[in-house]
Amino acid sequence: MLDDIDTRLLAALQKDAHLTAQELGELLNLSPSQAGRRRQRLEAEGYIVGYAARLDPLKLGLHVQGFIQVHLGTHGPEQAKGFARLVRSRPEIISVWTMTGEADYLLRVYCEDLPALNRLLHDIILPHPTVARVQSQIVMDQLKPDAPLPT
Repeated sequence: MLDDIDTRLLAALQKDAHLTAQELGELLNLSPSQAGRRRQRLEAEGYIVGYAARLDPLKLGLHVQGFIQVHLGTHGPEQAKGFARLVRSRPEIISVWTMTGEADYLLRVYCEDLPALNRLLHDIILPHPTVARVQSQIVMDQLKPDAPLPT
């Protein structure tokens, strides 16, 4: 169970994962060693699953963000495994969800430009034997950036 201090610690780390035990202790009114032990416990218990840097896609030359809905023609364990292998192998596909509703999967992608997105769709995803059709949406603007999880 998380207590109020754990919740505040998680919220602080989502905003700045570089906080030291000293800084966390000051924010939470704990000693640095207490704050460090709490962080270690939350890591060990799986509440904190990792730390990562957020990169600017535009500075990396990734000018097109899109979402692709994938509809499979056939369903089964082998088809799902094959499609999962495909999406895991493509660096431009940054996240994938299985969905309820009409689409089977929702993919979030970043590509250099529209021709790169077109190649991903027509040369990689659509030729996969289990894919029946795709529907893509291009992001015009992101009104709210990926935010921390509510704690």
